[in-house]
Amino acid sequence: MYEEIKQAIRDVPDFPKPGILFKDITTALKDKRCFRLIIDALYDVLKNEPIDKIAAIESRGYLIGAPLAYKLGCGLVVLRKPGKLPAATLKEYYDLEYGSAALEVHQDAIAPDERVLIIDDLLATGGTAEAACKLVLRLKGRIAATAFLIELSDLNGSKKLRPYGKTISLLQY
Repeated sequence: MYEEIKQAIRDVPDFPKPGILFKDITTALKDKRCFRLIIDALYDVLKNEPIDKIAAIESRGYLIGAPLAYKLGCGLVVLRKPGKLPAATLKEYYDLEYGSAALEVHQDAIAPDERVLIIDDLLATGGTAEAACKLVLRLKGRIAATAFLIELSDLNGSKKLRPYGKTISLLQY
């Protein structure tokens, strides 16, 4: 099953910058069978975890997080780039493998002690996911786990996330 998903993901060289090999999941998502395999595989791995909310990272994390939250029967929190959320927010800065950025969350998105799964399409150096974890903790939520469709193992992102608990990735490159 995982091999079918892996084969459906397209490699795009030199995107978004020269030297980056981008893993494009849109080719997997456009295939209805493959999209279902992705969500079902993540569900199978996570169905016994106590999760109150999924915090999905903009933007590809939404594509996985929303159907997974529906299937798990939990809430969905969106983590966005600065200036995109309409109410009061918290902001967390982080470094990317090719620059720097920030994430924001609504201040009322997570209640104290809610168990939150952080989800995104890809784990590289772990900076974005670590910023997401920090936002959840600042809101006094608890990290249930971090989950990804793809992990670029050579970049050691899962090592950076160890202090926050379990990291799950379906595919490793």
